Amino acid sequence: MKKTLSTLAKVRDIDVLVIHSLDLCLYQASVVIGDKEFMVTDDIGNLVRAHSLLEIQKQCQNINANTQIMRQESAYDEMVGGPSKGKGNRLEVQISDNKLY
Repeated sequence: MKKTLSTLAKVRDIDVLVIHSLDLCLYQASVVIGDKEFMVTDDIGNLVRAHSLLEIQKQCQNINANTQIMRQESAYDEMVGGPSKGKGNRLEVQISDNKLY
């Protein structure tokens, strides 16, 4: 499911802004509201993406979330033939927006 930046700027009960670290320098945003997670898009439906953490935080600066986290999921353990990790290899770190942009 998706929600636009302009819609999310009006919402006051956003639990978490999730910054997904997809690759070396590629980030994407989603939000958690209640028990549902929504991908963040611009007004024409394109996913919000950036090439730096500061750039994606600047794009999402009007989202009033209680918490911000960075999430990274890696498949590298499976690539070396290790045992299955069950739920995956997810790392989540709480971050803050220092408004350095």
